[in-house]
Amino acid sequence: MAKLEFQLSPDDNKRLANLCGPLDKNLRQIEKRLGVELHNRGGSFQAVGDERQVRNACSVLQGLYETTLKETLSPEGIHLYLQEVMLENDEESSGSDEAADEHESADIATRRVKIRCRGENQRVYVENIREFDLTFGIGPAGTGKTYLAVACAVELLEREQVRRLVLVRPAVEAGERLGFLPGDLAQKVDPYLRPIYDALYEFLGFDRVARLIEKNVIEVAPLAYMRGRTLNNACVIMDEAQNTTVEQMKMFLTRIGFGSRAIVTGDVTQTDLPKHVLSGLRHVRGVLKGVEGVGFCEFQARDVVRHPLVQRIVRAYESSEQNADAGKKVDPG
Repeated sequence: MAKLEFQLSPDDNKRLANLCGPLDKNLRQIEKRLGVELHNRGGSFQAVGDERQVRNACSVLQGLYETTLKETLSPEGIHLYLQEVMLENDEESSGSDEAADEHESADIATRRVKIRCRGENQRVYVENIREFDLTFGIGPAGTGKTYLAVACAVELLEREQVRRLVLVRPAVEAGERLGFLPGDLAQKVDPYLRPIYDALYEFLGFDRVARLIEKNVIEVAPLAYMRGRTLNNACVIMDEAQNTTVEQMKMFLTRIGFGSRAIVTGDVTQTDLPKHVLSGLRHVRGVLKGVEGVGFCEFQARDVVRHPLVQRIVRAYESSEQNADAGKKVDPG
């Protein structure tokens, strides 16, 4: 059991109140996540617990105290900051200056917001999108695959590196029969592309997204309507790619034209295809691995940036599936 005492300066009651939160709610959140005890009197803090986590707590509180100079802390913001610190510690980066440069170079800058990558896999993912014509982001829910893909696409559009965005998603129902959907083509596909729209609204604003869709700068296309097309000077995002068949995946990938970037995201553990149908995303990993101009980024449970419970749920399912696979391999005879 280690104990570390440290002082946050300059002493500012307003910033300290922001850091601690109502009834020290923020401190309790940090305690629970890091497994330490935190005590403070004004700007003097004491952390008690495992030696490594005590140092992490000191680093987190100092970093968050810097943040209070510019913004009001929220539970979500604290969670993301903690996630980033823990991922960086796992990576055991060689030099702090070099790591800081890597963080800065992987940032995504749009006109409305600046997005900072959290963890090595997110940085690799963004760098792959910038470097390769075709990038795959594969991993569990909550790792930022779709969000970062849309952010990079908007960045490319605003820098005039592409002329339009094409959003594609296989219209496969997640175990439910939704029946006939009224409206035109875009309205029929809208429910399936809602996560992409949400990200677009954040980066571009509602009005601008509507205008760009009207001008066909942003195009919404069901996967089934992609056959026969060649997409030049476009950034094409296919989300939920685990729900493509092998034939559909091949068809989509051969639509890429000159000056285009394609980003394919999905989670092979959440396939809504019939059980006897092989997922195109699972298949393409083996087919294109090592092919020049193609980048793969495999996210893990530790990369989940949603609620901490989501990370634990993903790990529990992974463990359950591994145990089930091990059971199948045991010879009952």
